[in-house]
Amino acid sequence: MDKNILNQYKKPEEKLILSKIMDKIEFCKLRNQVQVTHFLDEMQQQLVIKFLNLQKQTNYVLLGGYETAERAMLLFYPDKLEPLIKQEKINFNEWIKVIRITLPNEMEGKYEHRNYLGAIIKLGIKREMVGDILVDEKGADILVHYDSLSFLLANLPTLTRFQKAKIEEVPLQEIRKVEIKKEEFTITVSSMRLDNIVAELAKCSRSKALELLEQERIFINHEQVTKQAKEIKPNDRITIRGKGRFFIKEVIGNTKKGRILVKIEK
Repeated sequence: MDKNILNQYKKPEEKLILSKIMDKIEFCKLRNQVQVTHFLDEMQQQLVIKFLNLQKQTNYVLLGGYETAERAMLLFYPDKLEPLIKQEKINFNEWIKVIRITLPNEMEGKYEHRNYLGAIIKLGIKREMVGDILVDEKGADILVHYDSLSFLLANLPTLTRFQKAKIEEVPLQEIRKVEIKKEEFTITVSSMRLDNIVAELAKCSRSKALELLEQERIFINHEQVTKQAKEIKPNDRITIRGKGRFFIKEVIGNTKKGRILVKIEK
């Protein structure tokens, strides 16, 4: 692969991610063995997959640990493993590990996603070493990069919040099933322009919505967007960092004053 291709990317963080990806592909070919990345969020995955498509690279799979995972590793494999990959005979448990935290009865329901993630970050583990965190009232299953498993198993019990909890590794196939909570509501906008939609979703003024765009906190279908006049359509997915993820379910119709009624799922 030609590393000069990176010059087409202006943002340093994108260049860094893609440079690491190119190194993984090169090592995979030279060593003739599997190479895996750290966990990528949905926006990073979109960036990398577009890049790989441009480079006509196909020897990879996304590993999130379960079908609808938001954060995932990329696993690159040599040609010799392609038949096994296609036949789904490769055991991915080697690369993604699961730490289960079971809370004592008196603590059930008191911790949220941020409490578990905050504990891990407090221990000095980078976010890229952690995949999805599946939380219910009894505790959480935390998907982690295999390199961080031993450290977390040894150090999570030292934190005050988890001293009475049971902390153990469990097989990937036993990961807990957690229902994602969704909320439906309706907004009214003067047009389907992005700035109008963001102002309603974030419950802020148009000027504040423009600030969010300028701060590069808005993503449509996992791609960063800064153009306020972009038209939003049904089935678009909008992420506003710090505010949540939103799905444009349906344009219902118009009010008597001509405003557009839009059904949203958060």
